[in-house]
Amino acid sequence: LNLLKIAPGGHVGRFCIWTESAFKKLDALYGTWRKSSESKKNWNLPMPKMSNTDLSKLLKSEEIRQVLRQPQRKVDRKKKTKPNPLKNIRAMLKLNPHAAVIKRKAQLRGTKKAAKK
Repeated sequence: LNLLKIAPGGHVGRFCIWTESAFKKLDALYGTWRKSSESKKNWNLPMPKMSNTDLSKLLKSEEIRQVLRQPQRKVDRKKKTKPNPLKNIRAMLKLNPHAAVIKRKAQLRGTKKAAKK
């Protein structure tokens, strides 16, 4: 016996033992694909969407591999952080070329005030 087939995920909390009488009660309650339910009216069992549920085998099949895109093996480099224009004068000049003139005028005003005192 394989534990993963008996208890999915290998968790004992998911481990269930069903008796034959329990299956018969479920068949009576919900019905089967051949016989309708005895207690629930107009109830149909949901049909499985996949006939082959072995997903790893499906993904490895040639028919699907031909349709899939090739994996991207290129590593994306991290972008550099943008410089703060309030602290970096080159970034400010790139955004606002007139900022150099404004900064120079502010420096001249500061030196004139210091000279007057």
